[in-house]
Order: sequence, then structure tokens, then C-alpha cells
Amino acid sequence: MSDVPAAEAVANAKAAASDVPGYAFQHDVVRNLICRQARYPDIATPQDWYMALAFSVRDRMLARWAASTKTYAAKDVKVACYLSAEFLIGPQLGNNLLNLGMEAEAHDAMRALGQHLDDLLALEEEPGLGNGGLGRLAACYLDSLATLEIPAIGYGIRYEFGIFDQEIRDGWQAESTDKWLQKGNPWEIVRPDVSYYVSFGGRTESTTDAEGRLRVRWIPARQVKGVACDMPMQGYRVDTCNILRLWKSEAVESFDFQDFNAGEYYEAVEEKVVSETLSKVLYPNDEPEAGKRLRLAQQYFFVSCSLQDMLRLMDAKGTPIERFADLFAAQLNDTHPSVAVAELMRLLIDERLLSWDAAWDITQRTLAYTNHTLLPEALETWGLPLFQSLLPRPLEIIYEINRRFLDEVRRQYPGDEARVKRMSLIDETGDRKVRMANLATVGSHAVNGVAALHSDLLKQTVLRDFAEMYPGHFTNVTNGVTPRRFLMLSNPGLARLLDQTIGDDWTRDLARLDALVAHADDPAFHDAWRAIRRGNKTALAARIRNTTGIDVDPDALFDIQVKRIHEYKRQHLNALYIISLYRRLCRNPDLGTAPRCFIFGGKAAPGYAMAKLIIRLINGIAEVVNNDAAIKGRMKVVFYPDFNVKNGHWVYPAADLSEQISTAGKEASGTGNMKFMINGALTIGTLDGANVEIREEAGAENFFLFGLTAQQVDELKRAGYRPAEYAQGSDDLRDALDQIAQGRFSRGDKDMFRPLLDNLLQHDPFLVLADFADYVACQDRVSEAWRDTRQWTRMSIMNTARSGKFSSDRAISEYCERIWKTRPVRIDLAQP
Repeated sequence: MSDVPAAEAVANAKAAASDVPGYAFQHDVVRNLICRQARYPDIATPQDWYMALAFSVRDRMLARWAASTKTYAAKDVKVACYLSAEFLIGPQLGNNLLNLGMEAEAHDAMRALGQHLDDLLALEEEPGLGNGGLGRLAACYLDSLATLEIPAIGYGIRYEFGIFDQEIRDGWQAESTDKWLQKGNPWEIVRPDVSYYVSFGGRTESTTDAEGRLRVRWIPARQVKGVACDMPMQGYRVDTCNILRLWKSEAVESFDFQDFNAGEYYEAVEEKVVSETLSKVLYPNDEPEAGKRLRLAQQYFFVSCSLQDMLRLMDAKGTPIERFADLFAAQLNDTHPSVAVAELMRLLIDERLLSWDAAWDITQRTLAYTNHTLLPEALETWGLPLFQSLLPRPLEIIYEINRRFLDEVRRQYPGDEARVKRMSLIDETGDRKVRMANLATVGSHAVNGVAALHSDLLKQTVLRDFAEMYPGHFTNVTNGVTPRRFLMLSNPGLARLLDQTIGDDWTRDLARLDALVAHADDPAFHDAWRAIRRGNKTALAARIRNTTGIDVDPDALFDIQVKRIHEYKRQHLNALYIISLYRRLCRNPDLGTAPRCFIFGGKAAPGYAMAKLIIRLINGIAEVVNNDAAIKGRMKVVFYPDFNVKNGHWVYPAADLSEQISTAGKEASGTGNMKFMINGALTIGTLDGANVEIREEAGAENFFLFGLTAQQVDELKRAGYRPAEYAQGSDDLRDALDQIAQGRFSRGDKDMFRPLLDNLLQHDPFLVLADFADYVACQDRVSEAWRDTRQWTRMSIMNTARSGKFSSDRAISEYCERIWKTRPVRIDLAQP
């Protein structure tokens, strides 16, 4: 028996074990498994292990958050506040491990504990906090803000249920509830002590104060409490950890004891039920009046909570209210948060008792507005009766802003009442409405578009009058995407090849990818590049088979269009081309065209009948094409369901061809186009949104261009566009439309797609038929290029090499310099 005492033996064993790499992390995982999950290893489920691992990673992030918060509190820093109704942040575990530099450590630790890291990563739910590109952009920007060490807070809504989970049933989209919080969210820190009251309805009372100034008191019909739910946002290989602060709605008094004692059990909790609907679901259907009311209430709710929170933080630092705009820069991500103009004025005038002029100066210097659409119908408006009943005091403030603003317009443009009418914050035609884009523009010191073309068109079309009046307010910040998630995390094989070839400086400055140009003709590099790409395609093919049952060939050209299903994005143009190609192959099975796998993905809004019909058409085409032995497997068509960030990790790295085929002048920017480009896909596209800049960066020879320009689209519409003439003038197009009309892709049902055909032949608002012939010719050029493997590989390399401009780091640097005037603040984790 050893002479060493037991306690000393245990201590020696622990000391020896602590020298094993990853031991401390293993210890933390087991501690969290027991202390937070209340499980011990022998009975723990994979979900338990995932939660324990996530908590262990979060612990390390929170140490950095504490250091960041302490530093910001101690220094005179300006904080960038990003206000957005969506934050499509995607799964967090893998991204946080990457940013912390802990991937290898976590892999080894979990293996030592009998778990596989990839299996645990696969368990993580997609957070239901966003819908499409706007929400994903916001998430990319939070990543870059932390990585660039910019003090920042993201503000939004903590939705209990996401937009919906998409299933395909008998070819149709079916929606099911997105219960993303069902198993818990280990990244969330609920802060009951950080809460604010938000008012709705009721009436206002006006009085005069001792100095003879008008004061207004809002007497609401009801109030809701917003409670902060924080998620840490870790920067890449830095100690900066910012937060995403999401607001959860709760009742001010969740239980009425008197009602309960009186036997009114439902009434006792009614206020709680009604109040919690505000943060219940992302983007309710706003067609019915109740849906519109809820959506407006959601927007005001999160904006009011956020602005109240900023004022609290200002008070905590002891900063006078006059310096509010020196402390915070608040960016309005589209019109959803634009009620912030009225709400900040209300808080400053009614609660902080500032004069109108002082409050207006602070408001304009604090706020800036990002416009995301050129579609007039997509510019948000709210009917006055709805606004009045829900937000009486903010509406009064909007009226006063409008009165003063229109006086300024009349002074600058005397006698031009048509201009006054166009620029008014209130649309007086028909049912009177509040124009939220006008409100955001007037109340902000800067307005930006999100691509060079978009920003130019913005000043020429929907905001032309404002750009003429305030030319210095308008600028452009082309969108960007984070290379951490969309290259390093989703395409690790390519990331390793880049490190080996040009060093790892590109991970901190994506423009360094330009060094790849020197390797664009290197045969050995070509071989390595193609091997990685084929591995990515094989992985996606396996997921497609498991999800849809469709077998696809990884050696085929993967032609991919994944994005929100919408007529202006023209998935139906792609579908018409597929039908025409299929018909050509039927007539000539030996046609010398590239074998293709057409892959679609994206969700249609539940109430958008035409978009859902497009999904049904794509699935109808797939049913016919995939089961036709006569074409010898030369074509496959796949609709990949429930496209989201998590699925995008598999899709973007596997694409050979990226479909960016929206009608020129309709897409503000796009970010999917950038994710594809970074991963080496070639683009077939129109001169729309950021496609223009992608083509400039990649080189015209590395981009497949087709279609009318924005100017030609406008000219054609002005001349009187007659889509049926285009159908009659093209045998291929007429045949494709006839095949649909005859029920070929609807199991003989000739009426199913009649609304889609009637829309195309009689109206075609997005010029699908006008661009069809040029699109087909461009696709023929794609097939020809695919045959030259060496040249295609070179083009793929050049797209990645020239993608540096489309990093969200570059975009955020421009926001900081041009709009927010914020500077980096170095965080030292060694601080107490």
C-alpha cells in the first residue's frame, strides 16, 4: 500500500490530469452536465451533452463579455446600436468554437468523453429569429462588429416561434410551427431586472408647464413589459464579446388574484396571455386587420424597449442627455424600426422634458436608416385609424414632425405642392396612411442603400425628392457577409487549402484572397481545388438523398437557386428554362449539354399564393424529369425543403453555378450571391443589386451575364410591354408554356397553374418572358464553359480570389467611418 495519503493522491492525480490537453474543458463540460442539466454521464442523452458543451463554451464567452462591458463602462466610447426586426443568427455552437479558436480542443474533449462533436453540432436548433436576407445581414454585421472590436448592441425581438418550418407535401409547401425553443436555448441569459414598460392605446392630455411650454401626457389603455434576453456575440480571435439584446413581452401584472378568487379563472391570466402575443411569433400574417395590428405593435414594442435601454445606459454612465448622440449611433435596418423617430422624440420631450428643437437635434444625430427595397409596394405604410388607436401619442408627434418638415419643403420649393404631397409623411390619397420610409428618411442624418446600383436607383426613384433636398444625407454601403460562417465554418476544406496556399491573413482581411490570382493557372492547385469542391458536392448529394429520396450525381453541374420564393426573384424563369432544356433532351437524348442538377430552396410567405404555386411547379417538373428514363439521368431537379442558415452550410460550398436572376432594378443587393461567390461558384445573373459589383470584381469573363438592364426594363414598360408577343415569338418558350397549360407537370390538371400562366401572358410584371431567350442563350454558354474543366476551375478560383469586397467586415468599417463615427476599443481579458 502506498504511503501517500488519499487526499494527496487525489490531488496528484488531478494535477497530472490537468496536464492533458483539454482536461479543463472536459471537466467543465461534465460539471455543466451535472450542475445545469442534472444528469450524470451514464444516463445523459446526446441533447444533454450538447447543452453541457454549449454552456461550457458560453462560460468562456461571458468572461469576455464581462471584460468588454467593464471596458465600455469605464471609457468614453460610442456604441453602435443595430435595430432590426430580424436576426437570422443561425446555429451558434460551431460559430462560437471557431471564433474562440476552440474547435480542436472541443473535438478532443468530447471524444475523450465518448461523444462526437459533429453529432452534437447537428443537434442544435436553428434559432427562429429571422426570415431572409435582411435578418441574415443583421447577424453578419453583429459578427463583424465584435470581430472589429466595435462596441455594439443588437436590438430585436425574442420570438418564441420562428417564421415556420417548411415541408413539401404532394409538391406543395406546408407550414408547421417552428418550436425552436422547445429544448431550451443555452446561449440566452434572461435579465428580469432589465425591463421596461411599453404603452398602447388610450388617449393623451395636454397641459402647460410653469414655463408656458406645452406638455403632453399619454394615458394608455394598457401596458406591456419588455424583458431583456441577451445572447453573447463573440468576435473572431479577439476578446471582444458584444450582445444581442432581444425583448420578450410579459404582462405588467400576470395574475389577477381578485378575479381568481371570484372564480373568473380565465380572466385572471388574460392579461398575461394577451401581452405575451407580442413576442410570440415572427412576422404574423398581416393581411387581416388583427395581423397588421400585431405587427405594428411588435415594431413599436422592441423600438421603445431599445431606446429606453439606451437612455438607462446613458444615465448609468452619468452622461447628460445632451450628449446622447455622442454615446449611441442607432441604425434602422429597413423601415421596421422607423417608428424610433417618433418614439425617441416622445421619450426626450415627454419624459426628459427637452424642447422640441433640442430633441429633434438629438434624434437626427442619433438615427440612420438603411433602405432595403426599390419596390414601392414593399415600402411600409400604416393606416391612420390603426396607428391612432394603437399609438396615439407617437402619431401626434409624427403630425408635428410632418408639419415642420413640410414648412421647410415649401420654403425650399415654393409653389411645388405636388412635391409637398409626395414628400409628406402622411399619404393623403385614398385611405390615409403613415409613410414609414419617409419618416425614417426625415428623422435620420444618413440614408444608405445596400449596393451601388440600388443606392443610385434609390435616389432616382422612391426617395428622389428627399435626395434632391438633402443630397448630403445619402450614401451607399454595399452589403457583405461574414467569411467566418460562410467560408471557414461551412467550407473547412477550402479554408485549410487557402491557409496552406496564401497564409491565414485572409481570415482577418478577406481582400487578401486576391493572392489566389497567382495560383489560378497552377495545375496542382486546380487538382486540390476540384477535390474539395467534389467532396462538398458529394456531401450535399447525400443530404439531398436522405431528405428527398432523389439521387443526384456529384459530377453533374450543380445549378443552385436558394432564396426567398418571390416573383421578382424569378424562380419561374429558371423553371421555364428547365422545361425547355428537358424538351430539347427529349427530342435529342444525345444533345451535347452539360449534365445538370437543378437545386432550389426557399420559403414562400404563407399568404403569397403565386409564390406557393411556383414551388408546386418546380416540384411538378421534378416529378416528371427525375422519372423519365429516356433522358438517361442527364437532368435532375430538386426542391430542398426548409432552407435556412443551417442547411446553407451544405449548399453554398457545393454550388457550381449561382442563380441570381432577378429583374434588373428590383433586388436591392442580395447576400446569397456573395456567399456563393466566396465559395467559388460562378454567377449567372442580371445587372441587378450587388451582381453589378460582383461582376466588376470577378471580371466580366468570369460572370455569365444576361437580360435587360434596369434602364431597358423601365423603357420597355413605358413603351407598353406585351408579354404574349414574346411567347409567340419563341418556339421554346411557347412550347414550355403549353406543356404547363396541358397539365404535364400537374398530373393532368389543366387548371392548377392557370393563375401563373395568366399572370405571365397578360401582365408579367417582372419581365420573365422578355428575358427568357437571352437567359436560355446564356445557359448554353454555361454548358459550353463547363466542358472545359481547366477553364471552369480557373473561373471558380477567380471568383473566390476577387470576393474580398463582399466581407461584412468591409461593410461595417464603412458604416463606422461614414455614418456612425465609432472606433474600435481593445478588450484585455486580463482585467479583473
